[in-house]
Amino acid sequence: MTGFASILITGASSGLGAGLARAHAAPGVTLHLSGRDMARLDEVAGQCRARGAEVHAARVDVTDKTATAAWVEASEALRPLDLVIANAGISAGTGGGGETAAQTRAIFAVNVDGVFNTVMPAIPLLRARRRGQVGIMSSLAGFRGFPGAPAYCASKAAVRVWGEGLRGELAPSGIGVSVICPGFVATPMTAVNRFSMPFLMDVERASAIMARGLAENRGRIAFPWPMHVMARMAGCLPSRLMDRIAAGMPKK
Repeated sequence: MTGFASILITGASSGLGAGLARAHAAPGVTLHLSGRDMARLDEVAGQCRARGAEVHAARVDVTDKTATAAWVEASEALRPLDLVIANAGISAGTGGGGETAAQTRAIFAVNVDGVFNTVMPAIPLLRARRRGQVGIMSSLAGFRGFPGAPAYCASKAAVRVWGEGLRGELAPSGIGVSVICPGFVATPMTAVNRFSMPFLMDVERASAIMARGLAENRGRIAFPWPMHVMARMAGCLPSRLMDRIAAGMPKK
């Protein structure tokens, strides 16, 4: 048990969202799960119910501001929220041509606006009780822009920095904010990568690390540590040197 009794998770139909749902599923816990694929979401909901959790699953597109806010508020009405995890995200780049203009806009709509659409309606609810936690899914890719996935990197950088600032802003209200920065995790999103992924981790292990960090109200949950160190270094290197290094890196 992590101490959270009512948890909302977006993008819970697969990958890290599904893993986080399973990691928190236990008797006495209510999970509010959303995704766009109801068949897969229902499967995850069944897995969580088998662990004793009460589950409410809904098809929600986080790019729809009004619908997402209504879902957050309806979840709050069912059982006051202790933890809100804005996890839904997409990537699009391929080794052949990178991100198209349409993909760039779609990535920002989900990865940035989708986070805002989830977190902003929740803040007044948590503030009213002067307690609660927010988890924002960023990535180690958010420490430096890389060829082949500039929009994905930028979207993750945007929510990382927003979450870090929000943490200090909400702390006086009794609300914790954790920015989650995973490295490579074996999910449907990374399954399309055509290159070797260092320190690749399975979903259940990654979810356990994230759940523990959220329970401890850690400001940044970044892992695995060797990748975190490399990501931080990449963000600090001079552009001329980093350009040469990035030119030889595999493109997403």
